[in-house]
Amino acid sequence: MRNFKTCLLVVAIAAGMQSASAQNKAGYINLFNGKNLNGWKILAGKAEYKVENGGITGTAVLNSGNTFLVTEKEYGDFILELDAKTESMLTNSGIQLRSHFDAAGHDGKGLVYGRQCEIDPSDRKWTGGIYDEGRRDWLYPMELNAKAQSAWKNGQFNHIKIECIGNSTKTWINGIATAYVVDTIDTRGFIGLQVHAIDNEQQAGKKIFFKNIQIKTTNLKPQPFAKDVYVVNLQPNVLSPYEKQDGWKLLFDGKTPNGWRSASSMAFPTKGWKVADGMLSVIGANGGEAANGGDIITDGQYKAFDMSFEFRMSRGANSGVKYFVTLSEKTTGSAIGLEYQVLDDEVHPDAKLGRDGNRKLASLYDLIPAQKQPRFVHKIGEWNTGRIVVSPTNHVTHFLNGVKVLEYDRGSKTYRDLVAISKYKIWKDFGEAPQGHILLQDHGFDVDYRSVKIKELK
Repeated sequence: MRNFKTCLLVVAIAAGMQSASAQNKAGYINLFNGKNLNGWKILAGKAEYKVENGGITGTAVLNSGNTFLVTEKEYGDFILELDAKTESMLTNSGIQLRSHFDAAGHDGKGLVYGRQCEIDPSDRKWTGGIYDEGRRDWLYPMELNAKAQSAWKNGQFNHIKIECIGNSTKTWINGIATAYVVDTIDTRGFIGLQVHAIDNEQQAGKKIFFKNIQIKTTNLKPQPFAKDVYVVNLQPNVLSPYEKQDGWKLLFDGKTPNGWRSASSMAFPTKGWKVADGMLSVIGANGGEAANGGDIITDGQYKAFDMSFEFRMSRGANSGVKYFVTLSEKTTGSAIGLEYQVLDDEVHPDAKLGRDGNRKLASLYDLIPAQKQPRFVHKIGEWNTGRIVVSPTNHVTHFLNGVKVLEYDRGSKTYRDLVAISKYKIWKDFGEAPQGHILLQDHGFDVDYRSVKIKELK
């Protein structure tokens, strides 16, 4: 009788395992067979991967670089779903998407590079964000979608869904829309599971667990994304269908100066600015403020809005993006407005002026310094992305390359106290107009702008 019951138990367990492995969603196939690592290989680091309880366990190894368990097969368009759990808040990881391997990279140790869906159980809470491993760094820090930062739950398995269709990558954590990137590179590549590099004994031996890894590669239909999620669109001067539906509009079409005029006349400047190669560019004039073509402003005026723009500076450059510009203030130089500073902090002398760095890149010029890490400032000659969000309640936020660098409340006592000790104190109610133009500043240095877009908020 005991042997008969034991047999029944074995059969039941086996049937259960078969049932679990067979519970694929319609159209999906397993990427992992639940038994061994056939179809996968380890690249770059020394972390350990093994099969346990029908899943994959990755274990961090001291003084190892980033390690990846990757598919031997490459994939183009797909929808990937899996479950993941970290053992501790120190166990950073990620899912590689359409990625590649350079055997000579990383001083011959091998370099995996490509987009990654981040797994970040730390207090930073950037799980679901999109990182470009081994190449461009962060593409979609989760501060761009702060309301989704609590989607990941520590200490339990979390469901991850990743959609790579065409040039779009979208991520969901536990059913919550997290990140959306429209890219211009990598149409296919391998999929990988990361164990992050560690350099201290406290992290050694920490584990991350993966299971239920399924992929769909045919009959793909993009899943609707949640509304009002900011999209990182790396196609210059192009709006994705989602952005258009979400209310975004281009302020610069990439071909003409339509929608812009001089801050001192109704026409676009005849000198000092040019439109070429998809860029709206200031032509340098030895650093003179508004001395060549002068500032340009939008035809329209804006109240509450979400605005982003890409900019590329020459060495030593100075410029700025101003908002709530009314042209009512009397000035001999640049028009007056709240300014997102565009500056080469290392070379231009203005970086050393003001108070506490409030004239540096991405600061609210002469009022509030930007709190930024060097890794999130792209080099001179490379493109940076600025973003300004003014809510209907007058709460204002500045971002640089996807990371929040400052925030304030327009018209608050704190704000007015700052104005009172700034260069703007001579103008009554500075920066508090109900609406105003957007301005690109001519400060006499070569600076390029593109992908200038705006969404009005209500």
